[in-house]
Amino acid sequence: MINTPIDVSTTADEMVVAWSDGTRSVHASLWLRDNRPEDRDAHSGQRLVDIADLPTAPRLAGAKIVAGRIEVGWQDGTPVTAYDSAWLQGQLHDAADARPELRPRHWLEGSTIDGRGEFAWSTFAELRSNDALRLRWLTRLIEDGIGFISAVPCVEGAILEASALIGRVAETNYGVLFDVRSVAKPENLAYSDFGLGLHTDNPYRDPVPGFQVLHALVSTPDGGDSLFGDGFALADYLRVTEPAAFELLSRTQVPFLYQSAEAELYSEKPLIQVDAAGRLRAVHYNNRSIAPLHMVPDQLLAFYAAYRRFAQLLRETRFQVRLKLGDGDLVVFDNRRTLHGRTAFSSERHPRHLQGCYLTRDSVLSRAGLLRRGVR
Repeated sequence: MINTPIDVSTTADEMVVAWSDGTRSVHASLWLRDNRPEDRDAHSGQRLVDIADLPTAPRLAGAKIVAGRIEVGWQDGTPVTAYDSAWLQGQLHDAADARPELRPRHWLEGSTIDGRGEFAWSTFAELRSNDALRLRWLTRLIEDGIGFISAVPCVEGAILEASALIGRVAETNYGVLFDVRSVAKPENLAYSDFGLGLHTDNPYRDPVPGFQVLHALVSTPDGGDSLFGDGFALADYLRVTEPAAFELLSRTQVPFLYQSAEAELYSEKPLIQVDAAGRLRAVHYNNRSIAPLHMVPDQLLAFYAAYRRFAQLLRETRFQVRLKLGDGDLVVFDNRRTLHGRTAFSSERHPRHLQGCYLTRDSVLSRAGLLRRGVR
């Protein structure tokens, strides 16, 4: 049922609209002036005026409903402005209604989750041929912070073809893609047989990689299981159970460093990143790359206590999803939220080979937005 305006009234400072579904909306005169269609470029939709160009207190002279639009008059002689009622109605909804990145779905108790049943799974062929399915898959990926694709050809480079359906690959010092397999004297412990605890990748970069993709070319039957944890759910759990520790980890800048023969990467960021409203925006946890901390003793001890507590949570198996990627399985996860790790294995007994790459965060969100608009 289409929601239409049935009545409109104004004061000098605001407009009140009554809608056919029984709701009422209030629109400030300054907001209306800032959103005049005439002040936007017809092609790009971008504003042609700056806030400094607007009157500080524009005053309304009245409004009326005309052919499904709301026409607004101004006391300063500005021409009557017509607002499309469907557009105006659309502004009343929470942005999260249309943007899944603003409504993350937490999954704290990972050990209770069937990773192959509760997260987004699709075959490579389905994602490539069905845009509606790909939109549903991308939406779940963004909401859950993780998604899987099966039956990706087990050939080197196939990860790039699959990734092109999701977002744009970002090249780093590791290359456009990288091989995760054991080598002698690895410059990164990911290229060893060691088990790896839950972590996020590359916190020493600015910005950190948005999403990570891993494609299993050769899996091992003995060890090498993948581990995943929801960093947002864990951070919220810490905020509820130990608020002082959460506060300390969210306001303490931590130095991260990576050095190799070809790279010198350094960045400072909190382990738990929140925005001005206290909403979670990122988790940066990689104990292998934290540089020496420089704090006075009292601050250092307090930080280490909070840091240790968060590390202990990440080790609890009840907070971990554990599954084995089979040959041709591919996982995509939000590197600012979803922590990943693996169990140890023996490459001498059973070789293990994954290929990986990183996707820019904005390109993944853009791909979902374009599909919602019906743009391939």
